[in-house]
Amino acid sequence: MSASQTLGGPSRCGRVLGPSLDKIIKNAAWRKHSNLVSSCKSALDKLETLSDAGLPDPTSPLLGLSSSDAEFVLNPILLALDSNYAKVADPALECVSKLFSAGVVRGEIDGNNSDSILYKIVESVCKVDGIGEESVELALLRALLAAVRCPCVLIRGDCLLQVVRSCFNVYLGGLNGTNQICAKSVLAQIMLIVFTRAEEDSMDVTIRTVSVSELLEFTDKNLNEGSSIYFCQNFVSEVMSASEGVPDLTLSQPVAVLQNGESKGEEEEIVEEEAKNMVELGAAGVSSKIREDGFVVFKNLCKLSMKFSSQENLDDHILLRGKILSLELLKVIMDNGGSIWRSNERFLYAVKQFLCLSLLKNSAFSVMSIFELQCSVFMSLLTKYRSGLKAEIGIFFPMLILRVLENVLQPSFVQKMTVLNMLEKIAGDSRIIIDIFVNYDCDVDSPNIFERIVNGLLKTAQGPPPSSTTTLSAVQDITFRHESVKCLVGIIKSMGDWMDQQLKIGDSDLPKGFESDTSAESHLAPLAEDGAVPDCELHPEINSELSDAAALEQRRAYKIELQKGVQLFNKKPSKGIEFLIRTQKVGNSPEEVAAFLKKNTTVLNETMIGDYLGEREEFALRVMHSYVDSFNFKSMDFGEAIRFFLSGFRLPGEAQKIDRIMEKFAERYCKCNPNSFTSADTAYVLAYSVIMLNTDAHNNMVKDKMTKSDFIRNNRGIDDGKDLPEEYLGALYDQIVKNEIKMNADSSVPQSKQANSLNKLLGLDGILNLVSWKQTEEKPLGATGLLIRHIQEQFKAKSGKSESVYHAVSDVAILRFMVEVCWGPMLAAFSVTLDQSDDRLTTTQCILGFRYAVHVTAVMGMQTQRDAFVTSVAKFTFLHCAADMKQKNVDAVKAIISIAIEDGNHLQEAWEHILTCLSRIEHLQLLGEGAATDASFLSLSNTETDEKMAKSVGLPSLMKKGTLQNPAVMAVVRGGSYDSTTVGVNSSGLVTSEQINHFIANLNLLDQIGNFELNHVFAHSQRLNSEAIVAFVKALCKVSMSELQSPTDPRVFSLIKLVEIAHYNMNRIRLVWSRMWNVLSDFFVSVGLSENLSVSIFVMDSLRQLAMKFLEREELANYNFQNEFLRPFVIIMQKSNSAEIRELIVRCISQMVLSRVTNVKSGWKSVFMVFTIAAAGERKNIVLLAFETMEKVVREYFPHITETDATTFTDCVRCLIKFTNSRFNNDASLNAIAFLRFCALKLAEGGLVFTDKSSDNGSSVSVINNDGSDVQSSAYIDDHGSYWLPLLTGLSKLTSDSRLDIRKSSVEVLFNILKDHGHLFSRPFWISIFSSVVLPIFNGVCGKRDMPIKDEQDSPTLRSPHLDGNTWDIETSSVAAQCLVDLYLRFYSVLRPQLPDVLSVLTGYLRSSIQGPASIGVAAISRLTGELGSKLSEEEWREIFIAIKEAAVTMLPGFMKLLGTMDDIEVPDNSQSRTSTDTSSDYGFTNDDLEDANMHTVAYVVSRMKSHIAIQLLIMQVIIDMYKANQQLLSAANISIIVETVSSIASHAQQLNSETTLRKKIQKACSILELSDPPLVHFENVAYQKYLDFLQDLIQNNPSFAEKTNLESQLVAVCEEILQIYLNCTDNQYAMQKSIEKPTFRWVLPLGSAKREELAARTSLLVSALRVLSGLEKDSFRKYIPNFFHLLVALIRCEHSSGEVQRVLSNLFESYIGPMIIQ
Repeated sequence: MSASQTLGGPSRCGRVLGPSLDKIIKNAAWRKHSNLVSSCKSALDKLETLSDAGLPDPTSPLLGLSSSDAEFVLNPILLALDSNYAKVADPALECVSKLFSAGVVRGEIDGNNSDSILYKIVESVCKVDGIGEESVELALLRALLAAVRCPCVLIRGDCLLQVVRSCFNVYLGGLNGTNQICAKSVLAQIMLIVFTRAEEDSMDVTIRTVSVSELLEFTDKNLNEGSSIYFCQNFVSEVMSASEGVPDLTLSQPVAVLQNGESKGEEEEIVEEEAKNMVELGAAGVSSKIREDGFVVFKNLCKLSMKFSSQENLDDHILLRGKILSLELLKVIMDNGGSIWRSNERFLYAVKQFLCLSLLKNSAFSVMSIFELQCSVFMSLLTKYRSGLKAEIGIFFPMLILRVLENVLQPSFVQKMTVLNMLEKIAGDSRIIIDIFVNYDCDVDSPNIFERIVNGLLKTAQGPPPSSTTTLSAVQDITFRHESVKCLVGIIKSMGDWMDQQLKIGDSDLPKGFESDTSAESHLAPLAEDGAVPDCELHPEINSELSDAAALEQRRAYKIELQKGVQLFNKKPSKGIEFLIRTQKVGNSPEEVAAFLKKNTTVLNETMIGDYLGEREEFALRVMHSYVDSFNFKSMDFGEAIRFFLSGFRLPGEAQKIDRIMEKFAERYCKCNPNSFTSADTAYVLAYSVIMLNTDAHNNMVKDKMTKSDFIRNNRGIDDGKDLPEEYLGALYDQIVKNEIKMNADSSVPQSKQANSLNKLLGLDGILNLVSWKQTEEKPLGATGLLIRHIQEQFKAKSGKSESVYHAVSDVAILRFMVEVCWGPMLAAFSVTLDQSDDRLTTTQCILGFRYAVHVTAVMGMQTQRDAFVTSVAKFTFLHCAADMKQKNVDAVKAIISIAIEDGNHLQEAWEHILTCLSRIEHLQLLGEGAATDASFLSLSNTETDEKMAKSVGLPSLMKKGTLQNPAVMAVVRGGSYDSTTVGVNSSGLVTSEQINHFIANLNLLDQIGNFELNHVFAHSQRLNSEAIVAFVKALCKVSMSELQSPTDPRVFSLIKLVEIAHYNMNRIRLVWSRMWNVLSDFFVSVGLSENLSVSIFVMDSLRQLAMKFLEREELANYNFQNEFLRPFVIIMQKSNSAEIRELIVRCISQMVLSRVTNVKSGWKSVFMVFTIAAAGERKNIVLLAFETMEKVVREYFPHITETDATTFTDCVRCLIKFTNSRFNNDASLNAIAFLRFCALKLAEGGLVFTDKSSDNGSSVSVINNDGSDVQSSAYIDDHGSYWLPLLTGLSKLTSDSRLDIRKSSVEVLFNILKDHGHLFSRPFWISIFSSVVLPIFNGVCGKRDMPIKDEQDSPTLRSPHLDGNTWDIETSSVAAQCLVDLYLRFYSVLRPQLPDVLSVLTGYLRSSIQGPASIGVAAISRLTGELGSKLSEEEWREIFIAIKEAAVTMLPGFMKLLGTMDDIEVPDNSQSRTSTDTSSDYGFTNDDLEDANMHTVAYVVSRMKSHIAIQLLIMQVIIDMYKANQQLLSAANISIIVETVSSIASHAQQLNSETTLRKKIQKACSILELSDPPLVHFENVAYQKYLDFLQDLIQNNPSFAEKTNLESQLVAVCEEILQIYLNCTDNQYAMQKSIEKPTFRWVLPLGSAKREELAARTSLLVSALRVLSGLEKDSFRKYIPNFFHLLVALIRCEHSSGEVQRVLSNLFESYIGPMIIQ
């Protein structure tokens, strides 16, 4: 053993080589291998002399040795490898492995340097395989893997390819399965090593060890011989880890070696088309060599995978295995590739040109393992490198995936399962799904891949159509359906995950506009590369671009419209072209339309193109000309030209259309080839002949085919009368017969049909035709050669174009467009599958799909789609027909609950369906428990309810009996439609015991859903956002409404839940709670007004519970939430016709207020509104109940009323006023009035002023003690004027109450309030109060309806309180007038401007035509003037006197009009019989009736006349008294008014008395009616007496005024009138004659008794007048004697009833007239 340790000397190389050389010597045949043995011994001797101490030789292949020594010691190894002897080759291979693993070998091994000892060794190792020993094969694999693995050696170029080829050969011809698996594993590991280094551009990289089990995923599972996989895995791992721990494996020495080799040939021959794509940077050094090797290996693997891919060698098993292995290695490369495949143009080019071509060509194979590998490689491309392969993926996806997916009738099971599994992986990557849609479905030039995936999965999920034949077994069909549903679920789940992720990113601190800011430059310069970043992060890609949803929407819309136009064209070409031009998808010139038709032949129907080109309309004709002119037939053979021309469309069937097209073709051909034919006619005829020949030769319906001679004969003389050369025509014939003229699309018919059938508008027609649709039959495996050629042409076309931009989005709005495409198919797939399948796994997937779909559509705000999914799940719960429920329906119920909890924030209107389901669940659970239904409580009396509960049948007894008489349960068992409000309402008939047993079993199923889950939805409402909770409440209200309005089975489940969720959410912010309550309030009002009294009572009680809870919360000042909360009580109180409900509301409000009085703030407004409505009610008990509470509130809790909101004071006042109007209890009304005075007292005390307001002023407002402070008063009124006004106005209206005690009390209280607290009012407010409160009181009293009221804008209530016709009694009138005067006098300084209004009121008393009020008015005026006296100004005195004058004068016209009614009345004589008439009037009245009516009129006139006389005298008296009391204060003008007033009254008295006829008629009527006569004479005597005395007094006491106004002449005139009136009574005709020319003599008859009485009554007045005249001064007497002398003479001739007249007359003549005559 010690000898072996020293073999090879002290050097590292010796320690590796020594044992191996010794072993070779021992194993060699001495004779056969003598040269080898001697070489080994020489090498050992040489090694003994060498050490590592010398200077290193950079060119040496071995560490520590010179180049020559290295070659010398390695030569025996080379000889051993070439010996073709296993025992010698085996230790040599082991030595090679150790040399590479130990890092002893250094340098570059390249085929260009074939003389290198290392190259020769590697080459020999590769050839050792020919020995045919299993151990040698494994040793060879170990050595090659160690060589490639060694970081100090770069094997490149042909040498690397030879290494790979050797491993390939071992795999293909291995002696056992284990060796083949090892070869495969080694190849995979070599690929990892090469491409990991290429990725990092370095030799010093960390390399992952390959997984052997993954390599056997698709093929070679049959090679596994028990523990082969384990052995191979250890084999590879051992080689990969052999160099670990070995020192000096740095790149310092090898780099130097490699750099020195830069002068060597660095360029390999590459194809010229590759050279132009070479974009490597920097000098050709290590990095370029490493990547060059990778490129070469990749290219050769691709070529190897395409080798012998033609159909004739399909039976070659070895070639097939090699193809499969190359594909597997390509899969390993792509699976482990990094960013170099996206960022390095050359590698990306290799993928496009080699790998894609390999996939294309291999698609023709029908071998399943090849297809699986293709799909796996394509999956890697799609997952990691799609950003650089947009066009290629757009071609391969339809070819590989969609072609198989859309084959529904005759698919290969394994192939389609492979596709479905791949789609499941794709669906699991949200980024791929999004990118596919963005880059293909939103790209006009790309296929709708996402749409076709979804529609294909839908068709697979639904299975073959019922009427079709299929090769699938039932199990296979079910498997397909399940997998397709699984894929659809994965798609919608990925969309939801991506949406959630993006929304979380959007919610972070990163500005949302970040992506859009960088998107403009993201495709200009690559960002930092990271090999570990998958392609799903597309930001660092050069050709990718971040796109916003708006741009994508435009592209998507453009594509949709274009597809719509194409679809329209394929139905009716002219309409399609019009649409495309109108939507600006095509230009409006013929040239642009022609270019569109020529460019889009793959999507346009070729027949329709031909039809359109053949139209004779002008525009279509111009398009056809432009279309033909776009072809260049120059130097083309005629047959080739016509074939080229007809490649883009199909000739129409109509001869005239063909004629037009071919005529233009001939013209164009001749123009391009002017020397071809004599004229265009020749080309035209020949073209027709060619078309006929093509049809004849290739149509199976034609039996007798045209021969060549027939063709030549048919075309004779067509060249302007000459024949075309027979050779020319014969060649043309042969060309047509051998190769049919057909369109390009005919070469790939399936592809074009797919394009036409699947590029539909948003994919919706696939949904609309779910039941009846056509499917083209396809081969189960492999693509046709024609299809491959067609796609190759597409590759070439794509490669010539600039690369299209790959878009990446981060805006979740793109999901809206995706959902619009996929929601219909998904809804159909999930619904149909869930309906038809009872498999738990499948139904679970469908329900998951519904949940994810609801999540996406709800968050994206897509209402229609969201509601469709939610409704579908709700219907699948089968809660509406519980007897048919299954486990899948219970799962749907669970999904509904999950949706409610997880997506509640976004459900909006869809909440209604969910809450309906919850309601039905609870209903079924109650029925299962045997509990009595809500209807029994809501529709029966208490006794009946107890009986019902006693008879209710529980679930256990149900199970025992097997039958049931409960109608509610029977209705549920019968079932109904989902949309029916009440289940089973319209059903009738008995249910069988079997149905009931099934129903009971289903109720047991529902036990999976407990009350906790049910209630959790409602408890979870606390976590809903502000929008969601409002939507939730709306929906719950709607469901509750439908429950309560059920005609047969009203329920209160949702109503109870409403109360609960209102309680749960009561702590939300005020704004949200207010929005919630707006909904709840409307609901409670609507249900509270229900015709079902029990329901209404239940609702009111629920509302009361909520209100009690709500009132527990504190409310700050100036908020209105309590008022809003209590408003439903008010509205129901207003609108409800039920006395029970109104009484219940009053009781509820009373209970709430009295129990929560300290918490009530703004709620007082609603409280008072309820009590106000109650006070106006017709039910005594309600009124008294409300007033009882109101009384308690005002007495005990008044400070709380205005604690935070003073405006509630007004509501309180209005409520009290309403109670005063109540007719049920006068005591209550009087108490209410007393409370109003109490309120006024509180108001005056400043109890309503807020703390914050008082703090602003610096002190609290308490003006009651500071009467003199005008500033405080005005400030107070500014704050509180609005509170005083309703109180005072209300009292003002009360003064018109029909009840005497109320009227009187209200007047007293009103004026007491004004007198007690009027000092607080500002002047403007006083004016407003006076005009709006005080003055309207007297409107009815005065009988004056149009009294002017000032400052109407300041008074909200100006209507007269007396418009109902109620009049005051004398006592009330007197009190009111006195109070008015008292008020005016007390606040004269403020109310002084209101004097006209006061006078208007008081003179209104005078105008009342009733003596009592007039007396009150006179007394009030007298008191007013008496109290004010000297305070009144001249103008104010004038206003007073004018008012009195107008009062006196304005009464006269009305009174005279009244007297005029007597003219038409005939008063019968007293002796006339009133019963002798037998005639009737025209109106059916007898004369008796007419006389009675006349006498009633006369009686009224007499009464009015007496009052009128009394009032006139009162006015005269008051005005004279006022003069006497204040004559020193009165001006001449005012005295003149008094004189005029007195004069007018006296004149009126004289006029009234002069109506002799009227007087007689009235006297007669009074006699009949036994009434006293009106005191007309007394009126006249008194009026003139007062007038005479007043004038006389004026002349005596105010001589200046008398002189100025010539009162003496007026006095004389009055005396003349008095004398004349007296004379008129005596019937003295001389009285009117001033001079008698001729005396006449008459008999003087004695006067009658009546005349004597009248004269006696007038005597005193006459005497007064005569005495006045006798009292005149002599000059005055002389002056006026001519005026009245004849009257004096007449008096002498008259008869007098008193001797006083004669005495005065005698004295007058003696004292005055006599002396005048004597003189």
